[in-house]
Amino acid sequence: MPIQTLDDLAVQGTTLGVRIDINSPLTESGDLADDARLRAHVDTLSELLERGGKVAILAHQGRPGSDDFASLSPHAERLDELLSYPVSHCDATFSGDARTAVTNLRESEAVVLENTRFYSEEYMEFPAEEAAETHLVDRLVPELDAYVNDAFAAAHRSQPSLVGFPTRLPGYVGRVMENELDVLGDIDATPRPRVYVVGGAKVSDSIAVAKNVLERDLADHVLTAGVVGNVFLFADGADLGDASADFIHDQGYWDYIDDAADLLEAYSDKIHLPKDAAVSRDGERAEITRGDFPPKEDEGAMDIGNATITAYSKILRDAGTVILNGPAGVFEDDTFADGTRELYTEAVNAEYSIVGGGDTAAAIRKFGLSGFDHVSTGGGACLRMLTGDPLPAVEALSR
Repeated sequence: MPIQTLDDLAVQGTTLGVRIDINSPLTESGDLADDARLRAHVDTLSELLERGGKVAILAHQGRPGSDDFASLSPHAERLDELLSYPVSHCDATFSGDARTAVTNLRESEAVVLENTRFYSEEYMEFPAEEAAETHLVDRLVPELDAYVNDAFAAAHRSQPSLVGFPTRLPGYVGRVMENELDVLGDIDATPRPRVYVVGGAKVSDSIAVAKNVLERDLADHVLTAGVVGNVFLFADGADLGDASADFIHDQGYWDYIDDAADLLEAYSDKIHLPKDAAVSRDGERAEITRGDFPPKEDEGAMDIGNATITAYSKILRDAGTVILNGPAGVFEDDTFADGTRELYTEAVNAEYSIVGGGDTAAAIRKFGLSGFDHVSTGGGACLRMLTGDPLPAVEALSR
């Protein structure tokens, strides 16, 4: 069954449960430090309110035990400013007060229900049929006419607010979700040569992406960097020193060196490894070529060096499509931001360019880069799509 979009939804006068992902960085005082994720959902929410919908917003913030596990009150306040329609906040999620707040909505009004993860079952994952019987879903379903999922960034989760509602209500995708599925599901139609920049520290996910795109002949080049690049260097027999080895081991990534070695053996003509590394030496950036490895005992590889930047930039310059997934180094530290900044700046000029969410999107904001054809709102969900694995929230909607 094809997934229904907002074009298929008769909105006027209906009460809609709308799941969005506005999980955002917070200041020490609990205010929003960045409203990018809220802005991403403005089009969906504005359309539903303009068409006369009564909108009950479901979302989460942080996770239990984290510093950013907090109320959605500031999010509701910011949405009220961003939208041309009234948005209130209810400090309950599915209790009597929450249901009353939903029942009392008028056309073109919205209420942000409290952080779904304040409710313990929401932080667990269930098969859709079991999620449909949880308290959150069971109590709210009678108040709703339909469900809209616009939370692509959380679509790889199988939690009640994501998979339970569309099991019991007519389900639709919002504009963010629709756009993400269209773009990321149609990678094989983008211009070639197609270059994947695989970096960051999510080694298992990144190796899965590289394996998938190489096996499916989606990639002409895979440029490795960051911790992922370090794993591939070890797999190729390079000695990056004790500091990098200890980090990879402590993070549980050592077993993936064999997987990286298998990929190198099968696709050595398409996988590119760093030619040098930048380390911290006496508080300064120092670059070491592979021929001079290993670094000193306490010197971990923090970024790619100029030789790698030059080689990778040449490949990016000739690319038809660039997919950025993960930074080239510890870009948060200006000393080690060169690799990420230079590669991303080059990628903007490709005929078609995609940014794979998470830290990648944070990096382009830090460097003030714009002009990418698609900036994904999801890190884990984007990676899941690029590996060809199904997204539970999308599967629930397709039923």
